[in-house]
Amino acid sequence: MATITASPTRIGLPAFLKHHAVRKLLLLGLAAAILVPLANARWASGSWPSALTVDFSEPLAKTSDWIIDNRDSHPLFLYFFGHVSNVVVLAVRAVYLTLLAVGWAGVTALGALVAWRVAGVKLALGTAVAFLACGLLGMWVPTMQTLALMVVAVLASVVVGALLGLAAGLSDRMDRILRPVLDTMQVLPAFAYLLPVVLVFGIGVPAAVLATVIYAAPPMARLTSLGLRGADKGVLEAVESLGSTARQRLLTARIPLARKELLLGLNQTIMMALSMAVIAAVIGAGGLGDRVYQALASVDVGAALAAGIPIVLLAVVLDRVTGAAGEKLGAEPEPHSGRGWLIALAGVLAVAVAGRLAGRLDWPEPWVVGIAEPVNRAVDWMTAHLYSGVPVVGGTADWAGHFTTWVLDPMRDGLQALPWWSVLLIVAALAWVIGTWRTALTAVLAMAAIGVLGVWKPSLDTLSQVLAAVAVTLVVGFAVGIAAARSDRMERALRPVLDVFQTMPQFVYLIPVVALFGVGRAPAVAAAIVYALPAVVRITTQGLRQVDPAALESSSSLGATSWQQLKQVQLPLARPALLLAVNQGLVLVLAVVVIGGLVGGGALGYDVVFGLAQGDLATGLVAGAAIVCLGLMLDRVTQPTERRARKGA
Repeated sequence: MATITASPTRIGLPAFLKHHAVRKLLLLGLAAAILVPLANARWASGSWPSALTVDFSEPLAKTSDWIIDNRDSHPLFLYFFGHVSNVVVLAVRAVYLTLLAVGWAGVTALGALVAWRVAGVKLALGTAVAFLACGLLGMWVPTMQTLALMVVAVLASVVVGALLGLAAGLSDRMDRILRPVLDTMQVLPAFAYLLPVVLVFGIGVPAAVLATVIYAAPPMARLTSLGLRGADKGVLEAVESLGSTARQRLLTARIPLARKELLLGLNQTIMMALSMAVIAAVIGAGGLGDRVYQALASVDVGAALAAGIPIVLLAVVLDRVTGAAGEKLGAEPEPHSGRGWLIALAGVLAVAVAGRLAGRLDWPEPWVVGIAEPVNRAVDWMTAHLYSGVPVVGGTADWAGHFTTWVLDPMRDGLQALPWWSVLLIVAALAWVIGTWRTALTAVLAMAAIGVLGVWKPSLDTLSQVLAAVAVTLVVGFAVGIAAARSDRMERALRPVLDVFQTMPQFVYLIPVVALFGVGRAPAVAAAIVYALPAVVRITTQGLRQVDPAALESSSSLGATSWQQLKQVQLPLARPALLLAVNQGLVLVLAVVVIGGLVGGGALGYDVVFGLAQGDLATGLVAGAAIVCLGLMLDRVTQPTERRARKGA
């Protein structure tokens, strides 16, 4: 009897220790017990020690000066970068002049007829209205500048991405080499891409186009590789049995089978290129982004909105047209579809020729509707009534001030007060408990690199803004996502709103928050929340809706209430999707918090903007490198959870 009762006691402790996370926590606790007293005795102050900091400003400044001094004489610039720059300038100029030569009527007709052939009359009318709205707002020429840059950047991104994806899809070795590179590029905020190209190409269109290509090519590469690797094995074996060569199998089987992934890659590339082309206004891209940037610099909300609306319209049109083309792909071709395209092209040419003969290539000045002045009057009213004049609840300025005082300041001060080694220990614990020692090592090295760069405190300031924005985003996003998953009516009502918000470039989100909250860290956080919220809501809704209906029916038959089903069945089974929502929320929030440096967000975003604006590339490059490290750390701390959860599921 004694033997029987003693047996569970002996088994209990080893069973507890067999839990993977518990063993990791015990090892971390043991390591902390040894290392923390030593670190506290050596670095009691807590701030990053200057002895472990490397000053990169002098070598970066020398490198920058060398590049600037040799840009017109060194063979590398004369015979390579110079030719690349010239080709980009000529290509963008050729497309821009072509658009101007076709005229506003011809471009509008071309867009409408392409949308008609791809998606029908409804989208064709929407496309025509979108282009006409760009003219009515007085933004026709900037829209054509942005569109010309977009055409060249998207073509280059598709070519580069398709070639990389082709290599990764056909070679396991190349896939292993490219995967970490594409992973890293995916988590980098858009601002980080501007600095290296400015260093090489200077301010202007070439730098903007090449930064856009670097930013927009990874989705095309990823989806091309995914499509090629996911091709039906049976079809490939059948084609191979017919004696076809590897090239023939690629052209006749692999690529046709991957056409949906390829078109999805094109859609994602277009959207990311538009987002980056707008941000690239900071480095001289011109177009709509430059108008928004100049308006934000002078806090002219009306002018910023007049340029922001065409950006949103352009994004929505491009997203809808490419999305419709993807849905239509693989369907039976309509009879006489070739003749329809010829008729459409003839109609566009007729409209363009008629516009040239009538001398109406440029948008007529009397047709311009100025919205800047009434919008600014509305903003003044908001400032007088909503900004600070709301009784009891206070105005938006009060909310921003309270959020800064009660949330952002304590989080920033708390993080900066932590000893640097404790921050590294926390990062290691999070990354190792939810991932592997490799991901923990990567996260710790990325965080330590921030200290080595000498921007420890600004990085923790940025991190505090990211964490605050992510917390609000997840609370609101999970609540709305759960409600949408449980109500078809709400899901249908939210769908068009989420579609529009997900297609808007990052820059545009700064316009309404400046109008409502002014400038500062709180507006930057608000813009990041609005930008990341649609993705979190959509992923949460999709994850909950994909829960096995059999599990829900089983719990319902056992008498579980709706709340019990959600808590005990849906949320646990949707854990991989929820963790993916956390990961995506972090990455998207970081991207906009950094851009928030344009509206007073401070920290690393301000250093990047200052470096670009003042030509201080050393400051900008160091801040950009710190942003890269911060993004890599945040991604590694969350992404391994998703992978393990999927594996466990």
